Amino acid sequence: MVRELSPVEFVRDAQGKTATLLLDVREAWELEVAALPGALHIPMAEVPGRLAELDRSRDIVVMCRSGGRSLSVARFLEAQGYPSVANLTGGVLAWSREVDSTLATY
Repeated sequence: MVRELSPVEFVRDAQGKTATLLLDVREAWELEVAALPGALHIPMAEVPGRLAELDRSRDIVVMCRSGGRSLSVARFLEAQGYPSVANLTGGVLAWSREVDSTLATY
């Protein structure tokens, strides 16, 4: 079962760990509206073909706009044997509400 992590929990727990990877599965046009620094961008549809870019030894937190696509990708990654995967609950919308109100929403 995929672990859920709020943006506040991510900032508190995961961001300080150099091994944590924030995987943004939104489309390129969405990044033009709002992007989080340091996130790896792989659109959801491209994830299956780009698994080699994801280090299985790292904690991976998957994000999207509101949490639905990222949950699907997180479940997929777990099914592929990635041992430490979490979903960023509420995605960019929650990040803007809970962590950084200057982050644009759409």
